[in-house]
Amino acid sequence: MTTILVTGGTGTLGRQVAERLRTDGHEVRVLSRHARPYGVDLRAGGPELDAALAGVRTVVHCASSPRGGDEEAAEHLLAAARRAGVGHLVYISIVGVDRVPYGYYRAKYAVERRIERSGLGFTILRTTQFHDLLVSLFGTLARSPVMPLPARVFDQPVEVTEVAARLAELALSAPSGRVPDLGGPEVRSLPSLARAYLRATGRRRAITGLPLFGPTYRAFRSGEHLAPERAVGKGTFEEYLERRFG
Repeated sequence: MTTILVTGGTGTLGRQVAERLRTDGHEVRVLSRHARPYGVDLRAGGPELDAALAGVRTVVHCASSPRGGDEEAAEHLLAAARRAGVGHLVYISIVGVDRVPYGYYRAKYAVERRIERSGLGFTILRTTQFHDLLVSLFGTLARSPVMPLPARVFDQPVEVTEVAARLAELALSAPSGRVPDLGGPEVRSLPSLARAYLRATGRRRAITGLPLFGPTYRAFRSGEHLAPERAVGKGTFEEYLERRFG
């Protein structure tokens, strides 16, 4: 049995990873700002982080925030992992972080580079966006009678439980560097995904394409965040919607 620490272990992905590893019989420590007994803010670090890592052989790093702080959190985690003698750090990243000039993506890519230079054994998995992220976006846009969507942008949503299963598998394997990306089963236009959401939630909204400008929009429009050659996920967006709203 391996002792594994999951950062962000109360979040959408981290919770699934922790449950999967426990089901497989491993001792799992869940670290987040509000978890007990390992309530740690990675952006601050400190002796509580060292205590959480004592005796841990593998870390699955799922903690992340679009509001910032990922790079600082990674520095604290990597330093503490080195002190604790952690043998393997598994990191979840996003397809396109090295190609899309979006602030959150750039921070995720910077964390990747720090991990690669850390001296720790590591594995990095990039995936496409989770289904629930689109549902959150569409839920916000559907508050208006007209849903404005970025024009000519596609997405490739993936089932979070499949990502969790892959991360658990990687955590129990030897450090592998950057492994092949994991993409959802379908590349879909945003309007087609939005229409599926509206059907599932029983709403009627007009959908309009909103032309945007700038390098970030051009990168998304060019599909730099997609992995059509790695469409290995099985769960579709409609199946997710059926489970959530059906």
